[in-house]
Formats: sequence, C-alpha cells, structure tokens
Amino acid sequence: MARIDYIDDPNAPAANSVVPSVVAIVRDDQGRVLMIHKVDNNKWALPGGGHDIGESIADTVVREVKEETGYDVEVETLTGTYTNPRHVMAYDDGEVRQQFSLAFRARLIGGTATTSSESDQVEWVAPEQIDRLDLHPSMRQRIADALDPGDRPVIG
Repeated sequence: MARIDYIDDPNAPAANSVVPSVVAIVRDDQGRVLMIHKVDNNKWALPGGGHDIGESIADTVVREVKEETGYDVEVETLTGTYTNPRHVMAYDDGEVRQQFSLAFRARLIGGTATTSSESDQVEWVAPEQIDRLDLHPSMRQRIADALDPGDRPVIG
C-alpha cells in the first residue's frame, strides 16, 4: 500500500487514526546501522512497524525487525518517543495516521538478510553514509537521537 508522509505541512490531510509503532536501531560489530528500503514510500528507513494486540512493545520490535530484515534482535533500551501531531502518513486506502513511534536500540543476535513485502533492500550502512540516503526527516531524527542519545531518551 502506497503512502505519503507529511510533516509540518499546513495542506496535510487530517489524521483519522493513531497506531503505536516502533523502529529499531541495530548496529553490527563494525558500527554500521541496519537499514531497509521501503516499498510503500520508496525511502530508506530503520526497520519497524505497528504494534499488534497481544504482544509487548519489545515483542513488536523483535517481530518487525525479523519480518523486514531476516535478522534476530534483542531489545536493549528505548532511545526516543515521537508523537508529533503535525506528522501524518496518508495511505491510499484513506487512512491518515498520526505519528506515534517508539525508537529502541536493539542488539543483533542472529539471522540472515532477507527482504520482505515491505522492504526490497536490507543493508548495513556506515553512519557517515546515512546522509546520502533518501530518508524522511523524521527517520533522520530518530537515527541522530539514537546515535547521540545524551543521558536520556528523547520525548517529543
């Protein structure tokens, strides 16, 4: 399903849903960040997705990373919460979702790179190469916050 992301756009459609979601910041032993190329918006992103009934939020992180990348991870810590009401995603089925995303740092524990119906590329990217990728500004913010977290998670 295609989507358009709007952030701080006065012409954005009004939100009609909120779905808690997660992203995972996973680094390998060389310090590279696990990234996927999304088929719904043709942009690079951290792996992640919507929270399902019956699972913990940590379970959501583990499931989404496995589904989108083929890798197994273990959640380490929360790096940020993102609830900007001026960031909405409009899907072609009429849903307009207000952002509600939790970002977590996760540790790689196994698996093999595998694409999915949501990701057509899975890559380990050096932090200095991330600026060259086509990412939504909100994703850049999550990565920046996670790579330089200070002494507490970001709340916004």
